[in-house]
Amino acid sequence: MQTQRITTRATASEPRFAEYPRPGRPDAPNVLMIVLDDVGFAQLGCFGSGIATPHIDRLAAQGLRYNRFHVTSVCSATRAALLTGRNHHAVGMGVTQEAALGFPGYTGRIPRSAATLARVLRDHGYNTLAVGKWHLAPKNEYSAAGPFDRWPLGQGFERYYGFLGAETSQWAPELVRDNTHIDPPYTPEEGYHLTEDLVDQAIRMVQDQQQAEARKPFFLYFAPGAAHAPHQVAQEWVEPYRGQFDDGWEAWRRRAFDRQVAEGIIPADTELPERPPWIPEWDGLPADQRRLFARYMEVFAGFVTHTDHHLGRLLDHLEQRGIADDTMVMVLSDNGASAEGGPAGTLNEAAGWLGMAEDVGESIARIDEIGGHDAYNHYPFGWAWAGNAPLRLWKRYAWLGGVRTPLVIRWGDRLSGLGGVRPQFCHAVDLYATVLDAAGIGVPETVDGVTQQPVEGASLLPSFAAAQAPEHRQVQYFEMFGSRGIYDDGWMAVTDHVANQFDERAHLTGSFDHDTDRWSLFHVAEDFSQARDLADRHPEKVRRMEALWWAEAGRNQVLPLFEFPGSMAHMHPGEFPPPTMGTYAPGGGPIQESQLPALMGGFELTAYVEVPAGGTEGVITAVGDRHGGWATYLLGGRLVATFALLDRSTRLAAPDPVPAGEHVLSVRYEPGREARLVLAVDGSDVADAPLPGLLFFPNLGSSGAGMLVGRDRGLAVSPDYRPPFAFNGALRRVELRSGRPGAGPARSAELRVALAGD
Repeated sequence: MQTQRITTRATASEPRFAEYPRPGRPDAPNVLMIVLDDVGFAQLGCFGSGIATPHIDRLAAQGLRYNRFHVTSVCSATRAALLTGRNHHAVGMGVTQEAALGFPGYTGRIPRSAATLARVLRDHGYNTLAVGKWHLAPKNEYSAAGPFDRWPLGQGFERYYGFLGAETSQWAPELVRDNTHIDPPYTPEEGYHLTEDLVDQAIRMVQDQQQAEARKPFFLYFAPGAAHAPHQVAQEWVEPYRGQFDDGWEAWRRRAFDRQVAEGIIPADTELPERPPWIPEWDGLPADQRRLFARYMEVFAGFVTHTDHHLGRLLDHLEQRGIADDTMVMVLSDNGASAEGGPAGTLNEAAGWLGMAEDVGESIARIDEIGGHDAYNHYPFGWAWAGNAPLRLWKRYAWLGGVRTPLVIRWGDRLSGLGGVRPQFCHAVDLYATVLDAAGIGVPETVDGVTQQPVEGASLLPSFAAAQAPEHRQVQYFEMFGSRGIYDDGWMAVTDHVANQFDERAHLTGSFDHDTDRWSLFHVAEDFSQARDLADRHPEKVRRMEALWWAEAGRNQVLPLFEFPGSMAHMHPGEFPPPTMGTYAPGGGPIQESQLPALMGGFELTAYVEVPAGGTEGVITAVGDRHGGWATYLLGGRLVATFALLDRSTRLAAPDPVPAGEHVLSVRYEPGREARLVLAVDGSDVADAPLPGLLFFPNLGSSGAGMLVGRDRGLAVSPDYRPPFAFNGALRRVELRSGRPGAGPARSAELRVALAGD
C-alpha cells in the first residue's frame, strides 16, 4: 500500500490516493451472458432445429457448442445457480419464486453467504448491468416498498431494466428501471415489443459504459422473456413458418434428430426414443386440431427467430465498437422446452399450468389471435417433446429433457476448434467459476464480513483449449417438484416421479412416495438420449446411486421434498400479512397485487368522486389486462366493472349515468356457492350479476402486475376502452376492503359524513 506522510504543509506531505479495484488479469474479458427461457435442446438452429437463428448460429460457428450442459429444470433455480455458482437448494432456490417455502432450501432468497457473480465482479472493477427477466425476488417483495436487497441492484448489479416476475406480456410488460416501476416507453398499438425494447436498453447501457470508461470491463446479464409463454410476436415473423409444421411433432422431431446426427451435435449412435403414449399421434388428430396445433408452433418459431434477430443487433453493436473478440459471450436456456400448454395448447398460459382443460373448438375459432394482443398462448406439449429431441421429457423434471439445454460460448481466439462441439458434462454452476477464472478473480472468502459458502462450480476453461479435456464434474444431483436424478461418472439414475406425471395435471397432485418411486438407470456416457434403461441389469448400482442422491440432498438442503399443493401451507407470508384495507389515490405507480387486500374471500372497492356537470368517464382502478385482471370505470357516465378470469369476462354496468356532484361508487364481490358482483352508487345497489369461477388471477403473480388508480396502461382489461382512459372527473380516493362486504359506508348517514369529509 502506498505510504502517506502528513505535515502542516501540502508541499511537504506525501499523499495516498484511493485505489480502484481491478480484475486479476489485465486482459479480463467483457462478459455477455444471454439466458433464454424455455428453449429446448433442439430449438436453436445450431442444435438442429430448422428454426432460423442465424445470429446464434454465427456465435456457434465462431465459438463452441456444449452438448452435455445441464440446468435445474425451472427458471428461478437455474438463474440462482448461474449467478452464485452454488446448487440451487444450497442458496434457497429449490423451486420458483412463486413457491417460496419456510425451509432452508426453499426460502426463495439468495443468502448473503452466496454473493452473486455480479457482486464479485463489481468488487473487482467490473461494471455490472442486468437487462430482462429477474425472477430472483419473492413476489411479495415486488412493491415500491421493497425490500430491495433481492432486486438486481441489491445483488451486485449497478444498472437494471426489465421485469421482476416469471413472465410478462411481450406487448405490455410490467417494467422496472433500477429500483422503480415504470411504464413501457410506448404502447402495443404503436408497435411496442418487449424483446426489442430490452435490446435497445442493453445497447444503450453498453454504449454509455464504453464511452465513459472503455478500460473497465463489463458484465451484461441479458435475459429476454423469450421463449417463455406468452409466445407473442408480430405476424410478419410468423408467416415464413406457415405450413412448416403441418406434418406434426413426430416428423419434426425426426428431422431435428437427423440434423443433429449429421452435423455432429450428438453422437452418431444416439437412439431416438419412440413417441410416448401420452402424446397423441399427429395423424390421428382431426384436421382442424392439426391446423390449430401447427399454428401454435408457427408462432413459437417466429418468436424465436424474432428474438435471434434482435440479439443480432446487440452482437453487431459489440462488433461495431471493436470489442467482440474481447467479450466472452454465453448463450444458454434456463430449462428444457415447456409442456405447460397442456395436451391441446392454450390461448391463456395460466390456464395451462393450472391444469385447466381448454375448449379446443373455441381455440380453433380464435386461431388468428394466436401470438397477437388478444392471446396469451402456449403450444401443446407435443411440441415440447419434439423441441427437446432426442431427449424424452421436458421442463420441471429431472430427466434430460428438463435439465439438458443448449450452451454456446464465443471468446475470440481464446477458444480452439471453432465451430466444434464439446462433450464434457457441465452444469449451470460452472459458468460462475468459468467467468471468474477468465478474469483472474478468486472466489472471496468473505463478502461484507459474511463467510461465503463453498462454490460447487468448476471452470470450463480447460475445455476451451482442448476438445478432449477431462471432465471436471463427476457427481451432480437434480431435484425439482420431487422428480429426482443423480449423475455419477457417466451414469445417471432418475426417478419415475410422479406415477402419472405424463398427465400434465399430475404435477398438481404431489402424490409421490420416495419409498416406492422407481429409479431408472442409464449409462449416459454411451446412451446420449436415455433410451436404454439398465436398472434391472444393475440393481446394486441403482441402490448405490440412490444412496448417493440422498447424501447430496442432505448436503445441499434439498429436504423436505416439495409436495404440491400440501407444501403451499408453508409458503412465506411476506414481511407483513396482507392488509385488510388500503387507501389509494391517482398519480402513483402500480400497487403490487401481493400488497393489496386479499380478494378471494370477498371485497368492497369504494371510490369517492366528483362528477362535473357535463358528466365524466375513465378508469377508477385497473389490475392486469384482458388475459387476467379486473377494472372499475365510468363509461358514458355509467359505473362499469369488468372481471377477466382466464379470458372469460364478466361485465356489469349500472343502468343510469352517475349525476353531477359528489358521489360514493362501489363494487362488491360477495363469495359463496352463487358468488355475485354488485355495483352501488351512494349506498344503493344499482346492478348485480353472478360471477362464475374463483376470483383468482394467476397471471398477476407471475407477471408482477399491480393496481393502477385513475388510469390503465398496456392492454385494457375490457374492450370498452383504450388505455390510458384516465379518469377525467375528480377522483378523491379509492378504498379497498377485504372480507365479506358490509363494513363500508353503506347507509346514507355515513355517506353524508364521508362526503362532507371530502
